[in-house]
Amino acid sequence: MAESENDLISRTIRFLNQQKEMYGDFSVTHEETLATKTQNHKKENNEVKVVSEVHKQEEVSTTESQKHESVSKETEVAAKAQNHENIEGKAVEESSVSVEEVKTEYQTEEVEPELTEAELIAQCSTLEELKALCKKAETLKTDLEGTNLVFGVGNPNADLMIIGEAPGFNEDKQGEPFVGEAGQLLDKIMAAINFKRDDIYIANILKHRPPENRDPKVEERANSLPYLLKQIELVDPKLILCVGRVSGTTLLDKDDSLKNMRSKFHEFNGRELMVTYHPAALLRNKQWKRPTWEDVQKLRKRYEELGGKP
Repeated sequence: MAESENDLISRTIRFLNQQKEMYGDFSVTHEETLATKTQNHKKENNEVKVVSEVHKQEEVSTTESQKHESVSKETEVAAKAQNHENIEGKAVEESSVSVEEVKTEYQTEEVEPELTEAELIAQCSTLEELKALCKKAETLKTDLEGTNLVFGVGNPNADLMIIGEAPGFNEDKQGEPFVGEAGQLLDKIMAAINFKRDDIYIANILKHRPPENRDPKVEERANSLPYLLKQIELVDPKLILCVGRVSGTTLLDKDDSLKNMRSKFHEFNGRELMVTYHPAALLRNKQWKRPTWEDVQKLRKRYEELGGKP
């Protein structure tokens, strides 16, 4: 029995040794296997954790990216909307400005319409304003080019106004009526009835010289008359003396001879008017000096009766 047990033990030890030789030490292998497995398991867990972390990071990155894309899209949409609003606002603003400009221009045209010649004349409240208007009036010019305006001269508040026909050479050069030889004779006639040149106001039917000192044409007289009538209104004389037939027929608006018009007083726009010979005609026809003297004596007497000053 003792041998049998010993034999069994011996066989068992041999078997184990054989197994060791074939498979190695069981205890070490078992420990290593467990350790390896444990390490592998830990490694796998770590790898799983890393993969999980990477996955999480990827998810977070994806989420952040999506959020960023979403924010970018929203920003882009907002920017586009803002740009659209700005463009619309600018267009509306430009449209409004254009409308306002058109309105302003239209209103300006309505407020300041072009005035007619008659309205421009009527607006003149002084002789200076009328003179400035005459300087710009092309209708007052004759067919003689390069002439000067001969407006009028004398006392702007005179009670006696003398009106001739048209400026001559000397009047055109100096811009003043009756300055030549005929003007000197007129001064002498006025002095004979106690008038100085500064006491009276002198003008002409035409305000520009005609060629060759010809008689004013009908259309020239018609163009000039509205300005002369305004001039008479502004001076406001008590008496008017027309020297020459053209002057008398133009203001009295009738075709008549000087002989028939002279030596009497005519009613003219609430004033009295007398017609006599032109001083230039007296230089050529001395026989008309006597009737002229008679006319101006009547003029002076009537002037005093009307209370003319001086």
